[in-house]
Amino acid sequence: MKTIAFHNLGCKVNSYELDVMQQIMREKGFEIVPFDQKADIYVINTCTVTNIADRKSRQMLHRAKQKNPKAVVVAVGCYVQTDLEGALKDPAIDLVIGNNRKKDIAQILEEYFAEREVSGGQGLSKTSGKQGAGEGADMSCAELKTLGGTTVLDIAHEKAYEEMQLKTTAEHTRAYVKIQDGCNQFCSYCAIPLARGRVRSRKAEDIISEIRGIVAAGYLEIVLTGIHVSSYGIDFATNDDKSPQANTSAQGESATARDYRGETHLFDLIEKIHEIPGLERIRVSSMEPRIVTPKTAKRLAALPKVCPHFHLSLQSGCDATLKRMNRHYTAKQYLESVQALRDAYAPRVPAITTDVIVGFPGETEEEFETTQAFLQKVGFYEMHVFKYSKRKGTRAAVMPDQVPDPVKSQRSDVLLALEREQSVAFRKNKLGQTAEVLFEEEKVIGGKPYLLGHTMDYVKVALPLSKGTEHPRSGELVPMALQEFLTEEILLGHEATLF
Repeated sequence: MKTIAFHNLGCKVNSYELDVMQQIMREKGFEIVPFDQKADIYVINTCTVTNIADRKSRQMLHRAKQKNPKAVVVAVGCYVQTDLEGALKDPAIDLVIGNNRKKDIAQILEEYFAEREVSGGQGLSKTSGKQGAGEGADMSCAELKTLGGTTVLDIAHEKAYEEMQLKTTAEHTRAYVKIQDGCNQFCSYCAIPLARGRVRSRKAEDIISEIRGIVAAGYLEIVLTGIHVSSYGIDFATNDDKSPQANTSAQGESATARDYRGETHLFDLIEKIHEIPGLERIRVSSMEPRIVTPKTAKRLAALPKVCPHFHLSLQSGCDATLKRMNRHYTAKQYLESVQALRDAYAPRVPAITTDVIVGFPGETEEEFETTQAFLQKVGFYEMHVFKYSKRKGTRAAVMPDQVPDPVKSQRSDVLLALEREQSVAFRKNKLGQTAEVLFEEEKVIGGKPYLLGHTMDYVKVALPLSKGTEHPRSGELVPMALQEFLTEEILLGHEATLF
């Protein structure tokens, strides 16, 4: 039996796709082993969202080859899709698979081993149907890495969603469920449309079927994920080539959610999922601020299973910077979306998280200060702060006034300090409350054992464990009284008698 190890980098979509690939290979009889162990095959699901992500992808590929030089190292996903030339030149990589062929990993590996055996690892054989070394052509190892150009395809004009079905996941308590792929937004800094193609939405009946199976397998929480979740269904609406931004302006009133064609489809889907028996929690990985209006916020608040934890990507609090980024809203419109959620959930306080980029080309000190002031005004639960990373093929990469790295680092430090302050403040407001916690794992903290889990608004809670005492188990939902801070990021709780 061949052994195979997997490693994932990047977003929740990658996590979902990795789970499916593991499931496929397990069903084919392969033994899944930890990535840090010696294996016959290593599969690295790569990411390319930043230069750091590219570097980490390459590092993990090289680490796998060092672990077992005789192993087949497979580079899968976004890094491959955007830098195929670099992947083909890398001696640590034996096989490459693009984003829209992950579901075919078993078939591709079977073909790869067959070709390698026939060709001696030098190229494609006559039996492949392609021109091979035996026919007088000089076939390189690069040919074998792509099985003659069949494993990495152009997805720029792909219109059909590549269906996958997840039955189980490495997570013990929650499962990621992919509902769409691709993005039509074309933010000036982002290479993801190049790696993932245009919006392709999954059929609602396939999503519902998969979630029913996941719930039957014992999972209580699902996370709806995609490359641009808020675009779910825009390709169902019409057969024309219009994209959400084609008939909106970045600054005008028409850029609000009422003109965002994906709005109805996404919220209709969430309401259908809410009806699935046995499902306890629905979490949405990320939402476009424009689709959050008083009307849609009320629709969410009316669904008890929907977690009051919303990630609304911001990137900048300065309108001038947002315009250069080709974001399709203003800071004022973003704040209105946040307020719509807070009004709909009152007196509860929903957790609002976001992403912020510092050092975007042309970002002056004044623009940065405007962003800083806006972040203070909004008051987030968590912020993911990124230093702008130049991505080949994007408009921002060739913009003038690129910000020096030391300035990016200084601005990042300022916002990270603000993030810690706001995050602690949000958790502090939870003290004295009782909340249901979905427990996930045991962990030793400060030399003592704890059972860790999350509330619906994604606050991490720890329950002390003691020998000889019966405690909840991973995968159980338990009412917990939140007492005090165990660490800056974890609250200490005890089981509540009433909820």
